[in-house]
Amino acid sequence: MPPVLKDKTVLIAIGGNALSPGETTGNIHQQFAQTRAALHTILPFIQQGYRLAITHGNGPQVGEELLRVELAADRVPAMPLGVCVAATQGTMGYMIEQSLQNALIDESIERDVVSIITQVVVDANDPALAEPIKFIGDRYSRERAQNLAQRLGWKIGQQEEGVWRRVVPSPVPVRIINSTSIRHLVEMGSIVIASGGGGIPAYVMKNGHFEGLDAVIDKDLAAAVLGADIGAQDLYILTDVPEVYLHFHTERQQSIRQMSEQQAQTYLTEGHFPPGSMGPKIEAALHFLHGGGHKVIVTNIETLELAVTGAGGTTIHV
Repeated sequence: MPPVLKDKTVLIAIGGNALSPGETTGNIHQQFAQTRAALHTILPFIQQGYRLAITHGNGPQVGEELLRVELAADRVPAMPLGVCVAATQGTMGYMIEQSLQNALIDESIERDVVSIITQVVVDANDPALAEPIKFIGDRYSRERAQNLAQRLGWKIGQQEEGVWRRVVPSPVPVRIINSTSIRHLVEMGSIVIASGGGGIPAYVMKNGHFEGLDAVIDKDLAAAVLGADIGAQDLYILTDVPEVYLHFHTERQQSIRQMSEQQAQTYLTEGHFPPGSMGPKIEAALHFLHGGGHKVIVTNIETLELAVTGAGGTTIHV
């Protein structure tokens, strides 16, 4: 029989690395094994009857998809970045969906699991679109990168001494196109996987049509927008550290177990959370809370079970 659901919606944002064994995505069997292990920690939310949506990163996975495009460029037409994001949403959604379905069968829980290929609207006039600064894909020598830029129409940049990569814009997400359908499914009890990899960026043309573009959207900020759009009360951002820290990686490192929205904003302004590290996650947390969310928990997969009870992770609240 259908489960009794709580009147509470939780959104869990899983990092793409959590679904990959080590620094590479591994083969498909390793990816499935890693996905099953990661999702095991989410089962308590389902067992306790929470309405649930899941989003995920795709950094390693879209990197390999882009490498396939590069290697096959002489044989088949190259695919745009947005299409590669859509492809990873499909493959990763399938892995998460089937892994959860099997876990629910083992637990004798009757709930649907649904994956949605999700477009995310960005502002066509976002200044970020004119400033491609987000590094994606493989690493190259300058000569190799320039050759690929000429062949495939890429923009390239030097990430560090001697290391060149493709760069693309990272605009701010405005809204989730399918959010009404996602919300209805979640409220009916379906577990919905949506907005993978930050979503497929699209802008609205003058005639009202949608048009995709080569860009990436920060996955945690997209999760915050999705959470607000579907009325989620809690957002769990799963990363590679168990808690948020002040003075990270210094002798003065100090973990933060609780902080208010105002404290988080103060620490962010003071520069404790760098742009390439914890900064985007704290910005996403503040966006979610500003949009009506109640709390955000930042932790890793291993500490999630403790974080649910308040015994681990960092909680940011209004």
